Amino acid sequence: MPKASKAKGQTGKAKGQPAAEGQPGEPLKHQTDIARAAALVADPSRARILKCLADGRALPASALAGEAGISAATASAHLAKLVEGELLTVKEQGRHRYYRLAGPDVSAALEALALIAPPLAITSLRQSSRANALHRSRTCYDHLAGQLGVALMRTLIERNVLTGHDGIHRPKEAVRDRPSAYGRDVHYDLTDEGRTTLAGLGVDAGRLPPRRPAIRYCVDWSEHQHHLAGGLGAALTSRLFTLGWIRWGTAPRVVHLTDEGAVGLERSLGLVLSD
Repeated sequence: MPKASKAKGQTGKAKGQPAAEGQPGEPLKHQTDIARAAALVADPSRARILKCLADGRALPASALAGEAGISAATASAHLAKLVEGELLTVKEQGRHRYYRLAGPDVSAALEALALIAPPLAITSLRQSSRANALHRSRTCYDHLAGQLGVALMRTLIERNVLTGHDGIHRPKEAVRDRPSAYGRDVHYDLTDEGRTTLAGLGVDAGRLPPRRPAIRYCVDWSEHQHHLAGGLGAALTSRLFTLGWIRWGTAPRVVHLTDEGAVGLERSLGLVLSD
């Protein structure tokens, strides 16, 4: 798993020096310590903690301990290792410490591992309900994934908001896309018509963060098709939350499409989701 890369301009390098290696889309010029990163994820409790944080939100240690089913002291030890390994960052607010993923690269790596990992055994109705909810609609760091995310991507392509590919992942045709580094084989472009369509939803494509790729894609681990990532994916997801068209579920990463959202997506994009 690659370390989360720092944004350009925050490396502290003198002017004229090359950018930090490992930026998205740039080849690595050195060997990476995969074993060290893999060891951090290999512990089941740490894996549950990382999955809890994969929606990009910051959570306190107490919540993460409860979700992982471990004691506060055990959670503290695991969190310290994840921070030291640069998979998490921590921020103190009053008497509490809030943890979040170090960046979208960590979330992307977790999604990639999910593509090749065997399924967990379902032993309760609660686990079954959560698994179904995650497949239906969830966040992948700060953008939509699952059936809802894939359907949204497909609709953006069909409505000529995005061009460049049909959104279907074909592993046998992949050249640079690999489970550890998706989003490299295909280049999507935002059309002029797409800018107008998104503006109607309240998303200004001209004001996306300049230091982040505007359009990227992930290969969805449950649907094995593309969902929209990058600055545009994050902005669109944020706007859907603001409109009340999607809301957070009770389980980490799970989001629900609201009745208002179903109507809004159909009217604005022609997206109709089957039951």
